[in-house]
Amino acid sequence: MAASSARSWSTSTRSSPADIVTALGVQNVVVPGGTAKIGEFEYDVTMNAAPRTVADLNALPVKVVNNSPIYLRDVAWVSDGFSPQTNIVRRDGVRGVLITILKNGAASTLDVVSGVRSLLPRVLQTLPRELTVAPLADQSIFVRAAVSGVIREAVIAACLTALMILLFLGSWRSTLIIAVSIPLSILTSVIALSTLGHTINIMTLGGLALAIGILVDDATVEVENVNRNLDMGKPVIQAILDGAQQIAVPAFVSTLCICIVFLPMFFLGGVPRYLFVPLAEAVVFGMLASYFFSRTVVPTMARYLLSPSMEGTPPSQNPLARMHRAFERAFERGREGYRRLLAQVVIWRRVFVPAFVLMCLALAALVTPRLGENFFPTRTRAS
Repeated sequence: MAASSARSWSTSTRSSPADIVTALGVQNVVVPGGTAKIGEFEYDVTMNAAPRTVADLNALPVKVVNNSPIYLRDVAWVSDGFSPQTNIVRRDGVRGVLITILKNGAASTLDVVSGVRSLLPRVLQTLPRELTVAPLADQSIFVRAAVSGVIREAVIAACLTALMILLFLGSWRSTLIIAVSIPLSILTSVIALSTLGHTINIMTLGGLALAIGILVDDATVEVENVNRNLDMGKPVIQAILDGAQQIAVPAFVSTLCICIVFLPMFFLGGVPRYLFVPLAEAVVFGMLASYFFSRTVVPTMARYLLSPSMEGTPPSQNPLARMHRAFERAFERGREGYRRLLAQVVIWRRVFVPAFVLMCLALAALVTPRLGENFFPTRTRAS
């Protein structure tokens, strides 16, 4: 319903908006009058206190001035209408209607979008065939991309870690031990986030993707140190205990250093706090879980999968062992060459140090004055 001003009155007869609201509230009332039983039926009796049509609202008296009643039609006109249109939706040059579907904070974006898409065919059956319904925007694409990114980063981290372990240790069993720590750490972080009331969203998935690359550090150092103690001729249990004890404090300190980097995010306020605190918690929980599993699961798996090195046994001829020995020979040659290079640098240090400093200054002078600073990249025109 819309009311538009139609007449101007003097100051003495002008009705205020409060008068109109009061008149509508007092005279447009649905009041039950009781019931009347006629025969075997009982009818509801209503009072004649509400207009039957929209046009009848114009006959409501608003106030009396100089013994003359002022009706609603004298100051406004009531009609069945709508608010003025302030925007137009067009798609491919054709007028249309835009319907936006929003979810609350506790709902899943993927579930909402999937439910809407599953209901669309049933809704279209009730609409005219000339009406075309097409989706314009889908926020679930970004959530699915974030989930795919986390899975892709996990696979890449597992593959690179496996390659590193195979090259340096030549043991598929050590690779298996380290690979197990990645999904366990991610699962523990997800459980902790769920306990605190967070959901799987762009920020939490971004935190997990950020942490995946460093989740394997604790397990990698643990397994490498256990293998080092095994190469020293220790029994398996003693090598595991010594290897775990030797790196317990350094690994804990390095894990805390990574967690402390995200500590300032917990002091944020407003919208940034709701955005970045779940990201920080995802990283911190993943790192703490990684350290916990390096103290518990990794030594347990090492007890059943690793075996002590036996002196005097012929070297294995399986492809992994041969690849490991070839890599060790190439690595030793590279390390020896790097040692000779450092020795020459130390001998010629009076020439190398000033030359290195001048090169750094030249690079800084070349880049800094010509490189601008903007929040967004500046678009350059092609010459």
